[in-house]
Amino acid sequence: MNNINYKRIPLHIGIIPDGNRRWAQSNNKEKHEGYEFGVEPGIKLYDTCLNLGVKELTFYGFTTDNTKRPSSQTKAFQKACVDAVFSLINKDANILVVGNSDSPVFPKELLPYANKRVNFGKGLINVNFLINYGWSWDLNYCLTDKSRGKKTSEIINSLASSEISRIDLIIRWGGRRRLSGFLPVQSVYSDFYIINDYWPNFKTDHIYDALNWYDTQDITLGG
Repeated sequence: MNNINYKRIPLHIGIIPDGNRRWAQSNNKEKHEGYEFGVEPGIKLYDTCLNLGVKELTFYGFTTDNTKRPSSQTKAFQKACVDAVFSLINKDANILVVGNSDSPVFPKELLPYANKRVNFGKGLINVNFLINYGWSWDLNYCLTDKSRGKKTSEIINSLASSEISRIDLIIRWGGRRRLSGFLPVQSVYSDFYIINDYWPNFKTDHIYDALNWYDTQDITLGG
């Protein structure tokens, strides 16, 4: 359970923490109650990745489509996202929240971190949260008339998520095998690892299993 024998550690890991509602139901709770149990796993994962030398983490908080859920669930995942961000404040993390902050569903408590990076402590790792994020909202920042005639790199730099780097490895909990709109540009060459366990059941072994699998992949970036 360490990185001594790994040939490489991904510089940037994307996290899709799925299965909160299903975990709640399997534990005789209401669906909305599952989200609060997803905060502590994020702290444990942060500590694990920091010790491994990962340079960037991106957590999928909630999407613009998620806000179509019942209000009890919407309020619950909004609060869980606020608690998750605040749990890392004053740690050695550079925090960035990416999402439509003009919308009333964007948590007002997170406005100071919206679409700009705020550095804390020694700044050993960049931690990004996608909150009230939508892939079309992201892409619409660069798909305008002003993008005509521009180079691809210039267009990418116009993304709402332009401060987030290319993702090496995406890990999804909950057994679903889809990206669900997770950073379509940055994930273009990502390896994708699925964990069948629910996110609130997070174990550090989940990360080590994912890294062991990643170590066997042929990383070519299309070359």
